Amino acid sequence: MTVPETALNLPPLARFAILLLGMMATRWASPRLRLPDCVGYILLGVLVGPHLLGVVPEHAEVASFFAELGKLLLMFFVGLEIDLQEFARARRRAALFGAATFALPFAGGAAAAHVFGYSPVSALLVGSLIASHTLIAFPMVAAAGLATRPSVVVTVGGTVLTDLLSLLVLAACLTTHRAGFAPIAVLVQIAEVIVFATVLLGVIGPLARRAALALGDSEQASFTLLLVIVCAAAIAAEMIQLEGIIGAFLAGMAVNQAARASAAKEKLEFLGNGVFIPAFFIVTGFLIDLRLLVASLTSDLALVLAIIMTLIISKWAAAEISGRAFGFGAADRLLTASLTIPQVAATLAAALVGYDAVNAAGERLIDGRMLNAILVLVVVTAVLGPLMTERAVARLRERPTRGDPKQSAGISIPRSG
Repeated sequence: MTVPETALNLPPLARFAILLLGMMATRWASPRLRLPDCVGYILLGVLVGPHLLGVVPEHAEVASFFAELGKLLLMFFVGLEIDLQEFARARRRAALFGAATFALPFAGGAAAAHVFGYSPVSALLVGSLIASHTLIAFPMVAAAGLATRPSVVVTVGGTVLTDLLSLLVLAACLTTHRAGFAPIAVLVQIAEVIVFATVLLGVIGPLARRAALALGDSEQASFTLLLVIVCAAAIAAEMIQLEGIIGAFLAGMAVNQAARASAAKEKLEFLGNGVFIPAFFIVTGFLIDLRLLVASLTSDLALVLAIIMTLIISKWAAAEISGRAFGFGAADRLLTASLTIPQVAATLAAALVGYDAVNAAGERLIDGRMLNAILVLVVVTAVLGPLMTERAVARLRERPTRGDPKQSAGISIPRSG
């Protein structure tokens, strides 16, 4: 018997134990190999997935459920940790930078996908995928005491805009792909997103704050409330033909002030970062067949390189142009670029949604070759970004007064990636 055939006969509890041991090994090995945890989990998924060792079968319902909840919690934490007060203080520069770091990669990615034969709708989705970014290197910045630098505050504020715009483009592309292009349908979808966001931010947010006050010190009840909000927002989004990740992201923004310092939020992050979010990255690794990936890289190397280079050049250009306009020094501009290059959470979640979206003709919104390119992009940028951040932090420590001298209040960003 082959190794996968033997492994598939393992009882479920044995598979679960092997995955837990693999997660422990990943957390130990990743920092020593200078890899982000998310990359380590994806590689773990490749190793134990159905295409290699076969510890987990191809259709694993429990693993898929864990991954789905992990994807929702990942986006919920992104919205939960966005400091709206800091965004308000730096809203002009943050909005300008957010527009630049979204528009340049969006246009470049869409053009690159179009050159390689993708339809306009698919090309627009590819552009939106690389326009967003994940602040996985922020803990390095915070640990160095640089979280209050104006360049960091502007970068964090710009993340709000890029993520919102990327999810908005995702919603419009999904509607067009499934039902055909209809201006009214797209406008209705955009209006639904706006109304949905308004209800979550204007109604659910205040209600969550009141509920948190009413629950007092009951951590169990507050913990359950946060989980219910995540699931309810995802379900409500799907009811109006949006993706659950959009609802989870907006729900996080809605309750972030009520839950930011609560013990229930810390416990939810502990559970999410310890089990469910790793499960999302591991299950993503299940999709990777190394033989097909190598073949794809061989036959579609030009596509992979075009996507990666378009992202790096456009994100760097946005940071340089905006940084010079704002009076940031070279080290601050490098820090801004390094924080916006990693493509992990929103990019990967939206890419999988696009891959799963099938129209009446059985065509995927993005195909396997583009998904492979995005997966390579995730791995490359998740390694490159933190290395650049480390270099920028070292330069700023040597010259702490260089750049914009103005300082602002501290902020908090998720460590989950």
